[in-house]
Amino acid sequence: MEKNVIHKIGRRKTSVARIYLKKGKGNIIINSKDWKSYFPSPSHQFKVNQPFNVCGLDNSFDMSVNVYGGGMTGQVEAIRLAISRALCEVDENYRKILKPLGLLTRDPRMVERKKFGQKKARKKFQFSKR
Repeated sequence: MEKNVIHKIGRRKTSVARIYLKKGKGNIIINSKDWKSYFPSPSHQFKVNQPFNVCGLDNSFDMSVNVYGGGMTGQVEAIRLAISRALCEVDENYRKILKPLGLLTRDPRMVERKKFGQKKARKKFQFSKR
């Protein structure tokens, strides 16, 4: 990779997103597909663009993303965290904008494991007294 490319990783639940950010015209490629076809939902598209919108950087960076694991929402939030971390490396002043909105916080919530002798993590098998 070139020297002016910023590489960052974002995680959420079981999703891992690796992004490569460089100056450009706003092209976003996710897993070799256009980002609007990869995330057709408007709410997901908003989340991907949120760090750029907040910092006023619409269409000023090209981005290549490799994301795997989890579902759509987990992947979107992993990408959002990676973008926010990359923007902080571009300019340290963006940290003051992104931090209060919670865009730099790694969400630690994961699915609780299933326990033996139970139906799910907390649900029990039906109990019969007689």
